Amino acid sequence: MAYKTVNPYTNEVVKTYDFATKEQIEQTLSTTHNLYKKWRKEKISDRATTLHKIADLFRVNKQKLAKIATVDMGKLLRESEGEVELCALIADYFAEHGEELLSSTPIMTRATGAAEIEKQAIGTILAVEPWNFPYYQIMRVFAPNYIVGNPMILKHASNTPGSAAAFEKIVIEAGASKGSVVNLFLNYDQVSEIISDPRVQGIALTGSKRGGQSVAKVAGENLKKSSMELGGSDAFIVLSDADVKQAVDLAWRARLYNAGQVCTSSKRFIVADNLYDEFLKQLKEKFANLKPGDPMNPNTTLAPMNSQRAKNKLQDQVNRAIAAGAKVYYGNQKIDLSGQFFEPTILVDVNKDNPLFYEEMFGPVAQVFKVHSDEEAIELANDSQLGLGGIVFSKDPQHGKKIAQQIETGMVFVNTFLSSLPELPFGGVKGSGYGRELSSLGLMAFVNEKLVVTAQKPDFGNAAGGLAII
Repeated sequence: MAYKTVNPYTNEVVKTYDFATKEQIEQTLSTTHNLYKKWRKEKISDRATTLHKIADLFRVNKQKLAKIATVDMGKLLRESEGEVELCALIADYFAEHGEELLSSTPIMTRATGAAEIEKQAIGTILAVEPWNFPYYQIMRVFAPNYIVGNPMILKHASNTPGSAAAFEKIVIEAGASKGSVVNLFLNYDQVSEIISDPRVQGIALTGSKRGGQSVAKVAGENLKKSSMELGGSDAFIVLSDADVKQAVDLAWRARLYNAGQVCTSSKRFIVADNLYDEFLKQLKEKFANLKPGDPMNPNTTLAPMNSQRAKNKLQDQVNRAIAAGAKVYYGNQKIDLSGQFFEPTILVDVNKDNPLFYEEMFGPVAQVFKVHSDEEAIELANDSQLGLGGIVFSKDPQHGKKIAQQIETGMVFVNTFLSSLPELPFGGVKGSGYGRELSSLGLMAFVNEKLVVTAQKPDFGNAAGGLAII
């Protein structure tokens, strides 16, 4: 029973789940494929109505859903509530705009007849999703593909099965067709088998580099389209003209939201030399004021990490960084509570030859670097194998924008928290993966953009001088 909920605050095993059987997998593949063929004959507007109902049910059940997520992976209850609301926003967005965005696009052409690009579904999609945002990660893939007409099979993280089951239940309660989304508790061999099945036409994965490489390999061998979001080691650049207090007020939140377990968390703070000492001093004060405790308690400001395994991995990374010469400016002390807590920690003097220089640290640890110019800040920010997001902080927004335009990532925010909204594309470059989710770009991730040319009468030549193939 590899799938189980272990409350990270109490360490209690809440519930365990069996792997899906061969018969369940075959039934799911058959159901979703038949639904895909059925949806091709139906109106998008019908699914839009149901998607609005899904959004409504997420809001009605916000408290219940939030508690399930917090028990599954430990985040603060108010953060879980915000995640549920974001899911509702995403569902409403694609319900409202999906049909228009999927309308045919006419093309001006010299070909005989009218030409247009039609946007059509391609078939069942497999979504492999992580634990850190157990509803939002699903909705990011489900909502656009539901509108397109691609049924979805879900393989969620093994430590958030309660959230996966709750998501599927909401979709069913909203009246969506059977097979719209099917949650299966799969092992990795079963994932490969599903990808290889001809009834599956696309794979969306958010997770580790290793997981992405494994899934992408099987997808490539079977010529299946895939999208990958594989984490980040985002830079937060504080330029020399910045207001330090304002920068720190944003910086500590950008690092510690969701206990620092966010792909787009700011993990490397690159600070101009004239502000470096004061930045460190104020960041330490913010970190020191956090209050660990029960994530269900509104007074708690530091949640436990999602699992003992994650906590141990982060501690090992910190230990290796220190052994290679990094200095602890603050933190790295044990928190005397039974849950999987990790004291917020600030590391300095992490040199390029340190093995942690290029590793993503997925938890409440900040690395702070000193630079002497804008050019050095840009070079350091881009000296990464990952390229997901980033933040630039400057008193002059246009100055910040010029720096942001030179950062090699999929997303950069100037003077504001890196946020996710349904109309904003989400994704990265380099080792952070490829493809985009959300927005019009995410809607088209698994769409057949099919050319249709319609001549009013038969034409066996080509007056435009092109090549006629007959």
